[in-house]
Amino acid sequence: MNQTTATPTCPVAGRDDRKSAELAREHVSTFEGAKIVPGFAGAREVLRSTNVRQAGSNSSEITFDNPAHISFFFLDGDAHRKRRASVAAYFTPKAIVTRYHPIIDRTMAKLTAEFQATGSGVLDEMALELASNVTVEILGIDDRGNPLALAKLFHAIRRSSPRPNRSAFQRFFQDRLFGWHFHAPKIRLTAQLYDNHIAPAIVVRRSAPKDDVVSYMIKEGYSKAAMIMECMTYGSAGVSTTREFIGMAAWHMLDRPELKQRFLDADEEGQFAILQEILRLEPVSGMLYRRAQTDMPDAKGGPIKAGDLMAIDLRSANIDPETVGECPFALDPERSARMKIVGNYMTFGDGPHRCPGSQVALHEGRMFLDSLMRVPGIRLAKQPQMLWNRNTQGYEIREMVIECDKIS
Repeated sequence: MNQTTATPTCPVAGRDDRKSAELAREHVSTFEGAKIVPGFAGAREVLRSTNVRQAGSNSSEITFDNPAHISFFFLDGDAHRKRRASVAAYFTPKAIVTRYHPIIDRTMAKLTAEFQATGSGVLDEMALELASNVTVEILGIDDRGNPLALAKLFHAIRRSSPRPNRSAFQRFFQDRLFGWHFHAPKIRLTAQLYDNHIAPAIVVRRSAPKDDVVSYMIKEGYSKAAMIMECMTYGSAGVSTTREFIGMAAWHMLDRPELKQRFLDADEEGQFAILQEILRLEPVSGMLYRRAQTDMPDAKGGPIKAGDLMAIDLRSANIDPETVGECPFALDPERSARMKIVGNYMTFGDGPHRCPGSQVALHEGRMFLDSLMRVPGIRLAKQPQMLWNRNTQGYEIREMVIECDKIS
């Protein structure tokens, strides 16, 4: 599934800067019956096609009785375009600079001060707190003064969710035979999310609406279930994936002092180039799915028939030498400029469902790392743990303990 050899023209043949490649080779899997779309060009064609529909996550188990109250992640066509347009204001360059930059600055001032005061910290939890603070602003929910606890609640709910590629037998066994027992942890955690974080925000926003997701949902008359679904979608995308991306980028820099220094010496554009190249090599989510609505006999990756389930392997697409050039496994920040293509390649997806919050995540990552990497004496205390998330088909970075020169 993944390409494993460098191109013959690569001057550093055998070099592989990826940290998550071996873990992915051991654990990556696709939905039963899915056809893997080969190559970057084939993947992009499928993701941009109007002849396919979203088929990832638990989309097959979603009821579409009222599309207006379903997260736009699961919608397609006009319904998706309209809903996506309604949230576009949260992700504009102006919103990023005026709304989220101040939050990032305040959070990083707090985190770096605590880090230097104690001389140690857990980087992945620091990243989690930052991502949670920004996501809370976008959503408008109540973090009860503990953004880290809220972020961990989002993660726990996602972890308790059924596998997205369950077989018919597994669904029968888990949903019918042991329904309540199997789903009880998620039900309990979801109730906690609504009662402690969403419901209090609804009370406040009814009398004082703001430009956030909760205010929008109140205005549109969302049901309780729809509100939970929307908040979970934003929470998973905005908190969990950003945390992993920041952790992975930090790991690369702390293991390679010359890369860290290059990042600190670069301007904003140069810093983004480094982060996007790391994301090309280490996409946080590894697999996307689409189902064909019509025959696509001339598809670049080979003929596709109506009804076919297609798996887009983002890792494989991001190392396609025909698109990324020579040395596809090497971390080369100048690659995108040389190849004249968006630096993160397929990491944030493509087409109408491309991640709407990608720029927010990049700004969070850039500002977090620019602040933290300037702390005198910053270093890894030990190599972090890297776990596999079967729902996202991607890595998780945990226990990234860092140290610095303590301020006495």
